[in-house]
Parts: sequence; structure tokens; C-alpha cells
Amino acid sequence: MSRPRILIVGAGFAGYRTARTLSRLTRGRAHITLLNPTDYFLYLPLLPQVAAGILEPRRVTVSLSDSLPDVRLVLGEAERIDLDDGILRYTGPEGEEGSLSYDRLVLAAGSVNKLLPIPGVAEHAHGFRGLPEALYLRDHVTRQVELAASAEDPEASAARCTFVVVGAGYTGTEVAAHGQMFTDAQVRKHPLRQGMRPRWMLLDVAPRVLPEMNEKLSATADRVLRQRGVDVRMGTSVKEATHDGVVLTDGEFVETRTLVWCVGVRPDPLVESLGLPMEKGRLLVDPHLRVPGRPELFACGDVAAVPDLENPGSYTPMTAQHAWRHGKIAAENVAASLGLGGSRKPYRHRDLGFVVDLGGAKAAANPLGVTLSGVPAGAVTRGYHLAAMPGNRVRVAADWLLDAVLPRQAVQLGLVRSWSVPLDTSSPEVARVAGGPGRRADARSGPGAALAADTDDGGGPGRAGSPDEPAKGQPGSGTTQVRPGSGAARPRSEPETAKGRPLAGPPGSGHGQLRSEWETAKGRPLAGPPGSGHGELRSEWETAKGRPAAATATAAGTAGEPVRSRPVGEAAKNQPGGEPARNQTGGEPAKNQPGGEPAKNQPGGEPAKNQPAPAPPPHPPGPDHPAPGPVKRTDVPDDPDDFTKGDS
Repeated sequence: MSRPRILIVGAGFAGYRTARTLSRLTRGRAHITLLNPTDYFLYLPLLPQVAAGILEPRRVTVSLSDSLPDVRLVLGEAERIDLDDGILRYTGPEGEEGSLSYDRLVLAAGSVNKLLPIPGVAEHAHGFRGLPEALYLRDHVTRQVELAASAEDPEASAARCTFVVVGAGYTGTEVAAHGQMFTDAQVRKHPLRQGMRPRWMLLDVAPRVLPEMNEKLSATADRVLRQRGVDVRMGTSVKEATHDGVVLTDGEFVETRTLVWCVGVRPDPLVESLGLPMEKGRLLVDPHLRVPGRPELFACGDVAAVPDLENPGSYTPMTAQHAWRHGKIAAENVAASLGLGGSRKPYRHRDLGFVVDLGGAKAAANPLGVTLSGVPAGAVTRGYHLAAMPGNRVRVAADWLLDAVLPRQAVQLGLVRSWSVPLDTSSPEVARVAGGPGRRADARSGPGAALAADTDDGGGPGRAGSPDEPAKGQPGSGTTQVRPGSGAARPRSEPETAKGRPLAGPPGSGHGQLRSEWETAKGRPLAGPPGSGHGELRSEWETAKGRPAAATATAAGTAGEPVRSRPVGEAAKNQPGGEPARNQTGGEPAKNQPGGEPAKNQPGGEPAKNQPAPAPPPHPPGPDHPAPGPVKRTDVPDDPDDFTKGDS
């Protein structure tokens, strides 16, 4: 007799606990498959310490393969679920497609950043739901402090040293508390930065910090934040976000380069595509975590609206504690439904209290209803995290010890770029890669993805944040992805339209090429393919040397083939959307891209913009008119060993 197939979607708190418990209960009597975009479980409560440089990223991750040896791990994101046939379609990390069949399906896909219809937020804010976002924030904050120290304009320096956090819940409060300590430490020991005062602002429309906790713990957290120098403003939020700052709801404009969005979470958009009863974006389940009318389908964690039997008429909140407990009950009920042991159990919980780490020895906690603050609360908080983590306890404790006796390393690695961690993403745990596979097609994202319950006015068609308006300016945010040769026009981005520049198109398509801001400023002609009539675009290196642009090989059999070895200073390849790197979120110029290779294989079918392509020579090759070819460099010696002599 074949073993039953159990498929679990998501390896967050709920999914990981479900897989681990099922592995123990079934003991090899069932095939257990876990589908997740990453190969690790992320202990989310310690993510602010990663952003503050206290913990290394791998400390807050647990390998799924090592900790779940009897569970088959499949890397990918769920795309579509056919409930009638029992098949799930998914996309792998390299764009490959696959399918998984099941007898029991457990949905534990977790949550993503909650978006509100506020102009500019999707373009200029970053969330805090995954490891890539924490790494980006650590690099970004470090870079802003370093740029502020070297800036000659005091106003520009102050703007770079201002960091705005929206949302005074658990995550936002911890990010602001740790962030203020992190930037103060960067400034304190550098004489050139004396007089700089990093300013962290914590905003929320709620009347107090940590509204989920009792008033004593809320007052404790508020006092610690203010003593540390955080500008806490309750009853205030962001009205509009721009590149230069944010407009607050009270009318004040705050100049800043950093906007951290911690207003809350919403369920993963995957569950919306099932067409099943929902409650505020969450899948309705019974107390046994089973979807009514679907005996093979279970849901737990943030995607499930689980009835709270301790508070009739309400549902359990979207917290890590509940998700962890959901996972255990879901596993037991799945095993019982297959006759693999035990009986069905309803989900009941007992509040064990909450802990909030405020950095250093400060914390706010109420274990078992006992209100604590200061050093005792800090000890309880760290002890709780060590006990709750399913792995890496010794490494985490060692990092805490080293942080207490050694200064933190404030360096920016630049591994995660701004455009790779957009706010409007259905996969915050995965950094977006240039030229990589797109997001889940059915995922709602952008300001229009805000649920009606997420905002007071509910939005509407034609308004900012309505479902009809996609996010603008984000790579891949709501725009049609066009494959080369598909015949479809590539939509213009907002920067292109604002600049009034023509749309890029393939040779002979009739569309003009899109000039970058660098090209326009230099007043140089646009590069074009052989015979197109467009002049060549010289690189800055060539212009400085006073040399003509490199020719293309037009010998028999190689006509029109561009020279493949170009000097440095050219456009970076594989820019998302086929736009110049200047239009990237973050505004980095192309010349700072690693490698300096020419922009080959641009998506959308456009030719590389900086490739040399002059018209063919007017005379046939001969003694007086040699065949064109690569221009020989005369500024370097012929002896290869001499290349390094002038580098010292």
C-alpha cells in the first residue's frame, strides 16, 4: 500500500513546526514534502539585531535539510493550486516550473508587508519581513552615516542622518531602539563626526507605543526610547513619501533618505486565488485548522483565520507565538485524518506573555503576567529567545557575548541593492535578482494590494492605492514583462515618461532608443546598430584619451558583430527592465556596477546601448584602406608583464 503524500507550503513558524511534528508522528509512514523559497527557517524576532550588527545573518537561520532529515525539501514558490485534482504548481528559484501532488495540503505561506494607499510609499519605503531587507537596512544606514560625515552641506548631512520608522508595534519599536544605538556608536568614536546627532523617528497613528501590550509595558518602552533619543510621535503617520523626505499627517516635511515600513503584515496573496471563504484576507478554518468543505486542506499561521476559543467571536492574532502553536495542532490533526495516530484536537491557547527587546540590557516583558523592565526584562527576553529558537543557540549566545565586550563592525558590504528589496513584493524572504524569474503572477502587489480592512477610507478605483493602480517605479511592479521577439511593446517607466524620452525598441522596430541621463548630459549621439545611421556613443575613458570609438569587425562572415572587449566605464549588463542603471531605484550610475562589462542581453530585445557600431567603411579593404577591426590600444606596453608596473 502506498504511503500518503503530505505537502506543506511555507517554512515559517507554522510550516516548520508542522513539518517537524509530522515527521515525528508519522515515522516514515507518509511522504512529507516542504515547499519553500529558501532552504532555511528564519527566526524573525531577532531580525532587528541583524540590522543593528549584533548578530550575523546565519545566526537567525536554521537549515531545513539538517533539522528535518525525513522531510523532502523543494525550493520554489507556489503559483497555483488545483484543489479538485490535488496538484500544486510552483516556480523554482531559477525560473523552472514544476508540480506536486498531495493527499493532504497544509497552507502555511505566512505573511508579507501590509501596504496602504499612501503616495510614494511603494517607491521609497522598504519593509522588514525578510533577511534581505535586514541586510539592506544595515548597509543603507551605515552608508548614510558615512555620506553624512563627508557632506559639506549641513542640511544634506542632517537629512542623511534622519531615519523614519513607521509603525510602533513589536518590529518597528525594536528597529528604532536598536537603530538609535547602532548609529550613535558609529558617530561616538569618530572625531570627524563629532557634532552629528543621528535622529530616529518612530511614527504611528495609535495613541501609544506597543498598543498590543498592556499600558505598563507600553510606558516602559516609550520611556526607554525617549531617553535614548528616539523622536516618538504617536497619532502621526506619513501622508506622502518622496525621494527627499516624507510629509507627515500634521503637515510637517521631514528631510530623510530612509523610510522603514513596519505598519504590520497581511496574509500571503496565494490564499486569495483559491476562491474559498476569507476573513480580512485570511483563509477561514474551523477550530481544528481544517478548511470547511475541503477535508484534505488545512491552513495555519498568518494565512489562517483561526477561531479564538478563549475569546468567542474573534480570531487569533497574526503573531509568531500563535503560528508556532498552530503548527503543532495542524500536524496532529493531519496525522489523525490519515489514521496515523492520535485524535483531532481543537486549537486552544494560554497567553504566556510577550517580550520586546529594546537593545543593550533594556527590554519590556510580562512573562506569565508579571510586568518587568530594565535588566531583569532583558535577561528574560534573551532567555526566551534562546529557548524558542530551534537551533544556533550557542552561536547566538556567543554573538551576544562578543557584542558586549567588542565594538560592532560598521561596514557596508553592498550585497543587497535597493531595487532588489521592493516593498511591494509577495516574497520578502527572497531578494529580487536582475534578469531572474518574475514574481508569482497571481500575487497582488503595489499600493493597490492594500486590503479594505487595512485602511480607513478603503481606497477606490482611480485613487492612489486602488486595486486598479499598480506600484510605479519599482522594477517589475505591475508592468508587463516582455520577452525578446514577442512583438509586445515594453511599457514605459515613470522616469522615462517624465524625461520625455522615446521608448527603446529593437533595431528596425521604429522605436527610438532610450537615452540615459548620462548620455543626454554629455550631449553625445546615441549608439545604434550597423547601418542604422546612429552615431557611436563614446565612453568617458575614450573621450578622455582623445581616441575615436572602437570600430566593429565587418570582415566576411562577421559583418556587424560588435567588438567584445571594451574598456572599463561602460554600462552594466542585465539591468532589470532594460533601463539604464541610472534609472535604478537607488540611483547608482552604471559606471559603479561591478565588472564594468557592456550591457549584453538586455531584456526587451533592445540592443546594448554602449556597444560600438559605426557605419561600414566607404572604401573596400586594401593597402590604403585596411579592413576595420578593434582599435589597438597604444597607451599600454606590448609586454604583458608591464601591465602591473604602474599600479603601485
